[in-house]
Amino acid sequence: MSAVTAPTHNHSTGTTAPGFEDVRAEFDGYLADDPNYSAQLAVYWKGQLVVNLAGGDGLRNDTLTGTFSATKGVAAIALGTLIRSGALDLDQTVVHYWPEFATHGKEKILVRQLLSHQAGLVNVDAGLENEDILDSRRAAPKLAAQRPYWRPGTAFGYHGLTIGTFMEELVRRITGQSLQELYEDSIRAPRDIDFWLALPPSQEDRYEALRPAHPTAEQLAMISQSPTSPDGLGALMFNGVNNLVPPNLGPYSPNLREVRAAGPAALGGVGSARGLAQVYAAAIGLLGEALLDPDTVAEMGQQQVWGVDRVLNFPTAFGVVFMKPHPGSDFGSFRAFGHDGAGGALGYADPLYDVSFGYIPLQMQLPGGADTRALHLSQTVRTAIRQS
Repeated sequence: MSAVTAPTHNHSTGTTAPGFEDVRAEFDGYLADDPNYSAQLAVYWKGQLVVNLAGGDGLRNDTLTGTFSATKGVAAIALGTLIRSGALDLDQTVVHYWPEFATHGKEKILVRQLLSHQAGLVNVDAGLENEDILDSRRAAPKLAAQRPYWRPGTAFGYHGLTIGTFMEELVRRITGQSLQELYEDSIRAPRDIDFWLALPPSQEDRYEALRPAHPTAEQLAMISQSPTSPDGLGALMFNGVNNLVPPNLGPYSPNLREVRAAGPAALGGVGSARGLAQVYAAAIGLLGEALLDPDTVAEMGQQQVWGVDRVLNFPTAFGVVFMKPHPGSDFGSFRAFGHDGAGGALGYADPLYDVSFGYIPLQMQLPGGADTRALHLSQTVRTAIRQS
């Protein structure tokens, strides 16, 4: 299957394979409709890069930028290699690997509960320090000593910052390595994947800063109808009680060199859309031997929770770390697993279609989570595959 380069009258640059012309047409339509729109899109299907597009001011196909929580899916793939090997058992208690965790009734929390947002440990009472988020070795003992904010297993709510600490601490306890080292040594470097957890100085000249959102009137109206409590669980989860700051300007923004250099598993990933799609392609065997065997994919991709999120106060669905498609976020089939980010990024794999997908916008999107354009593009990709 040979790729074709965009004609000069199109807005996007890059390549699409025959049969995926409608994906490019839709992407170019977004570029034509919104002068502020800049994004990258990459799709692997059956081992081939069938879509690799970039468009808008400031973005090329090889530009790197931050992905916020889309990082969690990449980190989860690294963690999944330990599940595949049997080194990590989802049905074992957390204290089996992390004895200090056994405080305030947390002795019975299972690893799968911890990694599916059920533990009630969205932060600590005093709030985590910025340094704790960048270095989970500081955050882990604080979370081990914390009483859960709800009885574990009775509810679920997005652990936006702390689930990164949990993944990193489990990797550290089991392997002695950091999660970032595990990812670099076992996943990224051997496959030359264009996505980093801890961006090295040698790649800094490729980084383009995320840009602030320019909300539409409709988005502003939606936000005003659902105001965020300045002192509720949502604010606590984002470590911003009475101090809500836009994510691209906050202390955890990948626009800060210290965040990119640390690459925290919750939010610090940096890459291109091609790199994001590469990681998911490698996970399910679209680029050689699969990182995760079918049993591990099924185990981590099995829905653990679905409903109104106790923290975010809107419907979400999670497998083990990974987000699952649901009526409010139809990014893939029932077998798909992935993760979005606060800026609008989205990465996923869908074993039903033998496809992986990476999308990264340069401008922050509101109200947060996957850009709605990414969801539409993912549907167009599936249509193209069905028609092939």
